[in-house]
Amino acid sequence: MVERLERYFEFSALGTNWRTEILAGITTFMTMAYIIFVNPSILHEAGMPIAAVTAATCLAAALGSILMGVFARYPIALAPGMGLNAYFTYSVVKGMGVDWRVALGAVFLSGVAFILLTAVGVRQMIVNAIPQELYSAVAAGVGLFIAFIGLKNAGLIVANPATLVGLGNLHSAPTLLALFGLLVTAALLASRVNAAILLGVLATWALAAATGTIHWAPMTYSPGDITATAGKLDIRGALSLGFFEIVFVFLFVDLFDNVGTLLAVGKKAGLFTKAHNVPRLNRILYCDAVATIVGATAGTSTVVSYIESSAGVAVGGRSGVTAIVTGLLFAVALFVAPLAGVIPSSATAPALIIVGSMMMTTVTEIAWQDPEVAIPAFLTMIAIPLTFSIANGLAFGFCAWTLIRILRGRFREVGWMVYLLTALFLIRFWYLGNA
Repeated sequence: MVERLERYFEFSALGTNWRTEILAGITTFMTMAYIIFVNPSILHEAGMPIAAVTAATCLAAALGSILMGVFARYPIALAPGMGLNAYFTYSVVKGMGVDWRVALGAVFLSGVAFILLTAVGVRQMIVNAIPQELYSAVAAGVGLFIAFIGLKNAGLIVANPATLVGLGNLHSAPTLLALFGLLVTAALLASRVNAAILLGVLATWALAAATGTIHWAPMTYSPGDITATAGKLDIRGALSLGFFEIVFVFLFVDLFDNVGTLLAVGKKAGLFTKAHNVPRLNRILYCDAVATIVGATAGTSTVVSYIESSAGVAVGGRSGVTAIVTGLLFAVALFVAPLAGVIPSSATAPALIIVGSMMMTTVTEIAWQDPEVAIPAFLTMIAIPLTFSIANGLAFGFCAWTLIRILRGRFREVGWMVYLLTALFLIRFWYLGNA
């Protein structure tokens, strides 16, 4: 039985083993466990019961991650996406005055649209249309994004009204803990310790507990609370005239955030062929579509692939077992969700910073001496962290790639799908600018 599983997950070909995959799954879970509390707090502002959304978040993340691991066999974990949950609450529910049940219906319809687009091959064509030179740029840009999130969570970078961002309070206990974790993890990595990132998180967590800097206030919670949101979506209301643009935004942002995450994680893990073909691409796309449908039915916003999956890849995760382990931990969290709040951001922030630095190795694959390649690649890399969106970074780079070629008179070399995507990206920028 064990040998059959190892063959199915291609352990030999990927050069991995059970210990490595389990460690990778635990590491990924610990770096993204924050979503168990952040997602409900955001959707609660849309009027949704916080305990019900907590259960729905765990359920959607568990099912999506396990499905990705078993069916697509990739080390990519899924959970309700940051950004899309904010769009759900602040733009759709609060901004447009839409009931949260109708908004869930729109998320459900976007998931159905994902499946239809995948079934007819449109999503695969979109992935294949991305210029190969931008693959490396997306991976590096996501690395900067992850590191930026880590620096923010550590308190090393804070908002500054004069300069946009600035240096945080280095006397703050959580920030000092994060710096401790960063140094410990870096030293372990330099010593070639396989579980360096996970050990760094645990060491920081232990120090935080010993110094009394963990502030944990467990809420009243039961998995049965999910009945307050499960099955409450209003699909008929979402089909009403005027809601197609909402469905389109959920679909569009999720599509390109997922593609960007897929490219970044797959590139770093060495899971793609030299021709940049993505094995089992259909399965990957079906997984996030099904997870979004299940999430909307349970009571949460759009489910996406998580860039924190890179943390698991960084410690050696290569197969679907990594995602399965992460999913199983989310399943456990469904019953003990408040306990996950014990993990402070100061313990996970160093892991994100370290993983971000590791992902920067792909910049060496970009032909920086060629402006036609370098400028779109740079725009992709810099826009991802500075706009806090993988989709925006990909859009900037993609548009620059196409428009530069048009201005140089090389428009015949650009395929029709690239033109179509460029037009959609430009329309999206216009829409966001007028929102």
